[in-house]
Amino acid sequence: MRLVFLGTPDAAVPSLRALVEAGHDIELVITRPDRRRGRGTQLSSSPVKSAALELGLSVGHRIADLDHVEVERGVVVAYGAMIPASVLERVPMLNVHFSLLPRWRGAAPVERAILAGDEVTGVSVISLEASLDTGPVHAERRTDVDAKSANDLTRELATLGATLLVQVLGSKELLASPVAQSGEPTYAEKLTGETFHLLPSMPVVQLERTVRLGRAFTLINGRRTKILSAHITDAPGVAGTIAQFSGEVALVGVGGALVLERVQPEGSRPMDAKDWWSGVRLDASRAEWA
Repeated sequence: MRLVFLGTPDAAVPSLRALVEAGHDIELVITRPDRRRGRGTQLSSSPVKSAALELGLSVGHRIADLDHVEVERGVVVAYGAMIPASVLERVPMLNVHFSLLPRWRGAAPVERAILAGDEVTGVSVISLEASLDTGPVHAERRTDVDAKSANDLTRELATLGATLLVQVLGSKELLASPVAQSGEPTYAEKLTGETFHLLPSMPVVQLERTVRLGRAFTLINGRRTKILSAHITDAPGVAGTIAQFSGEVALVGVGGALVLERVQPEGSRPMDAKDWWSGVRLDASRAEWA
């Protein structure tokens, strides 16, 4: 099938590769423009652009680039922008979305599923509409959330989605018979910096879920410290204090404590929490986090 592919991050790359391996003709790959990363002036390509060039595919950065190609369908995987209705009228598109729609429509479905404590999530292949993630569902696959990090869960869903996408495109029945979404929609609002801020007022289960997102931090005696990995314990204490027991270091929250495994103090490298605690030499009776 002659296709155009729209996607940007790592999570979209498995679908692009799967389409090529399945023998589809990718006439054009559209991805977000190159960006400046870090403090330098050099621009970096998106993961999808890098993969497309490796595969020998043509790449564009504007939806208007579609005006110059003739394709049967488009495929959208985490492109990062809405597709105008006028484009969808000319090029019908499928979308690989990393949730079981209509739950978690929007920008951050994996992270919101983790924060909400969902036991099951999945991937949906839908017909794309101009409105946000409302299209009928051609097929879906489920997986358990368990204690997976956002990165691990996203990689799993990206692989599931790539396989499912190829199945849908290869099935006249699945392509022709999408089913309208049913159930109460929920919306995966975009994450902000404060989403990742661990606070003593949060239930400890919420602290652990936030750590699994991958960018969690807190202020320990006023110094910003990233919490890279942690697990829950029922150690007693006053919320907002730091407890030390059996060689472990824990942030005491509401309903328990968060045992720190790996941390990264501001301006330093990632390290084992026990090594950090030994080096920082804080008095546990006076140490606070906020």
